[in-house]
Amino acid sequence: MMLRATRHKYSSVVFQAVLFMAAFMAISAYQARNLLAADHEMAPPLRAATLRGDDFDLSEFRGTPVLIYFFAPWCAVCSASADNIVRLRRLRSEERLAIIVVALDWQQRDQILEYANKHDLNVPVVMGTGEIARDWKVHGFPTYYVLDSEHRVIRRDFGYSTQLGLLWRSWLAD
Repeated sequence: MMLRATRHKYSSVVFQAVLFMAAFMAISAYQARNLLAADHEMAPPLRAATLRGDDFDLSEFRGTPVLIYFFAPWCAVCSASADNIVRLRRLRSEERLAIIVVALDWQQRDQILEYANKHDLNVPVVMGTGEIARDWKVHGFPTYYVLDSEHRVIRRDFGYSTQLGLLWRSWLAD
């Protein structure tokens, strides 16, 4: 009798875990439905000034996989996941993965500077525009794209991502 109760409890926990994962995946797919397709199509161009005032051109990273993180400086979820971007940079060398963060929906440069300093961002910070948001189909924050070394979109996601989640996504680009 005890064995039957233990099996029932175990199967109930497994069923609930599977149900949770299915719901999570369905919600994630729904949220990402309007993003660029992750079907190995070429990513749009990305050219703008950086927070430091340099010119940025994504094409200069051709030959290197890229993780692009779109954020808004006022976004609480972006703030919660920013440290994961910083730690990912420590885990993945620049030669193996370029990590670019793009600020969108900002009013003043100081907002982005404050955000970058608060989170000790150790990656290029690009000053995004409405045109960039439209080209990349960014409708919410944070939005992530992973590009292969030819800059084809192989992964896209919306919302918070753990350090492990970012690491796993970036390995897909290798």
